[in-house]
Amino acid sequence: MQEFFDRPDPVPNRGEVLIRVDVAGVNPMDHVLRAGLLPGLDSGRPFPRVLGMEAAGTVLALGEGVDGLEVGDPVFGFALTGGGTYAETTLLSAPHTARIPMGLSATVAATLPVAGTTAVDALDQLGLPADATVLVNGVGGGVGLLVARLAVQRGLRVIGTGSTTKREPAEAIGVRFIDYTAGDVVAKARELVPDGFDGIVDVVGGTSLRTVAPLAKDSRNVIAVNDASVPETGGRFIERRMDRENLERAAQLALDGFLTPVITEVHPLSDAPAALAAVENGRIPGKVIIKVT
Repeated sequence: MQEFFDRPDPVPNRGEVLIRVDVAGVNPMDHVLRAGLLPGLDSGRPFPRVLGMEAAGTVLALGEGVDGLEVGDPVFGFALTGGGTYAETTLLSAPHTARIPMGLSATVAATLPVAGTTAVDALDQLGLPADATVLVNGVGGGVGLLVARLAVQRGLRVIGTGSTTKREPAEAIGVRFIDYTAGDVVAKARELVPDGFDGIVDVVGGTSLRTVAPLAKDSRNVIAVNDASVPETGGRFIERRMDRENLERAAQLALDGFLTPVITEVHPLSDAPAALAAVENGRIPGKVIIKVT
């Protein structure tokens, strides 16, 4: 059950930053944590608790040992220390928080901690040269579209799989689209790229990952974003870098137009359950956000 409740502003401990939340990003991991499927990822904290992993806002207070940030700074980052970003105020982990650069909106910044840095990390891990072919399996979501956009900007030839509703936003950024509801995905992919893909970024996992993994020329160039069993296919799980340096890098890429999110739905905080439901059902292309202030 999801409901709203009042609580006092949390007090930042060492290495934490208290922010007034302007915008919160909504991610599939939010409903996974709500369902209790990965208790170890969230320290097994009991319910009720606030959902949400990423946010942009303004620094209200600093815990001990926080360097490089000041009260009043516009910032964005991860709530990794027991916060939760579907709230008017929350705690961010200071090492995983960065200033929002001038010229970048809080709306865009709030999409970068999860989806933006994931796109950077996945493509850096592949390290493909320009003109290489990459398959983005599950291209239509917030992560998949940013992976595809950044890949196109790096000069890669991008093919993406997704459901029918994901075609338009994917093709708008230069992706050759394969509708997995319209027939044999593997046959269509081999028709487009007969010699196999130089790399695959999978954001779906499970059976879908195992279906497309053989399409890679080299199984080591299959990078899975959320399925840690990918080594069973010969591929690799994504190596995540969520520190301030990588956040700043993602923000600069966004400023340069190389990591611009496709924001499909904007909800007020009062409509947070609908925002999460939109992501949970998987039918909404792009990124869903919650405008708090």
